Amino acid sequence: MTSSKDKLDASYDAEKDVGSLLDVGRREGDGLPFYRQWMQKLLNWGVEERGILPVSPEDRTDKQYSKICFIWLSANFNILSFSAGTLGPIVYGLSLRDTCLVILFFNLLCSALPAYLTTWGPKLGLRQMCQARYSFGYFGVIIASVINLATMCGYCILNCILGGQTLASISNGNLSWTIGIVIIAVISLLVSFCGYKVLTWYERIAWIPVVIVYVVALGIGGKHLDNPPAAEPATASAILTFASTIAGFVITYAPISSDYTIYFTPDVPSWKIFTYSYLGLNLPIITIQCLGAAAVVAAPAVPSWNAGYNNGNVGGLLEAMLSPSGNFGKFLTVLLALSVTGNIAPTLYSFCLSFQVFIPPAAAVPRYMFSLLATAIIIPLSIVGQHKFYATLSNFLGLIGYWASAFGAVVLLEHLVVRRGDFSAYDLRYWNSSGKLPTGLAAIGACLLAVGLIVPAMDQVWFVGPFAKTTGDIGFELAFATTALFYLPLRYLELKFRPLV
Repeated sequence: MTSSKDKLDASYDAEKDVGSLLDVGRREGDGLPFYRQWMQKLLNWGVEERGILPVSPEDRTDKQYSKICFIWLSANFNILSFSAGTLGPIVYGLSLRDTCLVILFFNLLCSALPAYLTTWGPKLGLRQMCQARYSFGYFGVIIASVINLATMCGYCILNCILGGQTLASISNGNLSWTIGIVIIAVISLLVSFCGYKVLTWYERIAWIPVVIVYVVALGIGGKHLDNPPAAEPATASAILTFASTIAGFVITYAPISSDYTIYFTPDVPSWKIFTYSYLGLNLPIITIQCLGAAAVVAAPAVPSWNAGYNNGNVGGLLEAMLSPSGNFGKFLTVLLALSVTGNIAPTLYSFCLSFQVFIPPAAAVPRYMFSLLATAIIIPLSIVGQHKFYATLSNFLGLIGYWASAFGAVVLLEHLVVRRGDFSAYDLRYWNSSGKLPTGLAAIGACLLAVGLIVPAMDQVWFVGPFAKTTGDIGFELAFATTALFYLPLRYLELKFRPLV
C-alpha cells in the first residue's frame, strides 16, 4: 500500500509533464530570440511564471504568513465595500441599524468558508480550482471555472467603474469616466502581471493610504452621521434579500482562496492561516460597508453630499465628503480611487489560474499572459456598463452568491466527509489526470438538482420565485444546504465505479 509520504514524494512527477510543455514552448521559440530574451528578462525581474502547476513541499518555504491577511485587507479596503454597504438603505429600504446588523452577522458567517479554504494551500500546494478537481473532476471543474471567470470579470468591472467615477469626480469635467476606467485597469494589470511577490508586497501597503482617507473623511464629516433619520420597520424579506447580497460579496472568495497560500510552509498551523484570513476579510468589509450605509443615510440632509451622490455616484459622494479639505481632499480622493486596484490586481491574478483550468493546454502559456487577456475584456465592458452601476451591483452580488455557495458545499463535503479531513487522502500524482480524478458527475449533478430549489427562492429584478415572495431571497442558504444533501449519496455512488484518489 502506498504511504501518504510516498504519494507526496511522487505527486510532483506530474509537474514535470506540464513543465515539459513549457520547455517545448521555449524550444519552439528558439527562432524568436527577442521573445525568448524578453521572457528571460521578466523572470530575472522577479515576474512569476508559474500558473496552475503544483508547488512541491520543498518549494513551499514562505513563512510570512501575515501576507494572506494583507491580501484580503487591501482587496476589501476600497470603494466597492463602501458601495455594497449603501445597498441596504438605498435598494432595500433598511434602517442604518438593521443594515449594520446584517452586514456584521452575515460577513462573520460567510467569510468562514473562504478563510478555511486558505488553509488548504500550504497542505496541498494546489490552486483552489485545481484542488476542486478532486470533487468536480477534470472536466466538471471546467464549468465551475467558467462561472468563476465570469464572477471575477464582474468584480473587476464594478471596481473599474467605481475607480473611474471617483477619478472623474475631481477633474471638473476634464477627465471622463472612460479615461478613469482605463487608468485603473492598467495600474491593476501591472501589479497582477508581475505575480505573487510583487502582488503580496503591493497588498501589504495598499491598505494604509485608504485607512488614512477614511479617517480624514470621518473627521470632516463625522458630525453628519449622528442621529440617522428613522426608517420604516424592516421586513424579513428585505433583510434576507440584502443578506443574500452581502453573502455574495464575501463568499465568492471561496473559489480563489488557496491561490495565495500555496507557497507557505506545509507545517504552518491551519488555525494561524484561518485567523489571518478571517481578520483580513472581516475588518475592512464590515467597517467600510457600515460606513457606506451611514454616509448614504446622511446624504439627503447634507446638500453637498446629496449633490455629489446624484444618480448613485458613489465616487462623487466620497469626493463631497472630502471636499472641505480643499486640494488635499482631492489628493485623498485620488488615493481612494486607486484603492480599487488592491482588489482588481489579485482578481486578475486568479483569473489567469482559472483560465488555465478552463483550457488545460493553456498551462503551457506563462501565467502573466492571461492578465493581458483579462484586461482586454474588462476595459470595454466597464466602459459600456459605467452608467448602470447600481443596477449592476445589486443584481451581480445577489446572483453570484448562489453558485459560490454550492461550490463551497461540494468541496467541503468532499474534504470533511468523503476524505475525512485527511490531506494525505488526496493522491497528488493525479492532479492533472482526467482518467484518475472523479468523473465530476456527482458534483455537477448535485448542483443541478439544487437549482430546482434555488430558483423558487431567488429574489432578483428579473425574477422573484414563489418562496422568495414570502421569505425574501434565501437562495444562497438553500444552495449550500441542498447541494450538500444531494452530493453525498451521489458521490458514494460514484465511488463504486471510480476509486478515491
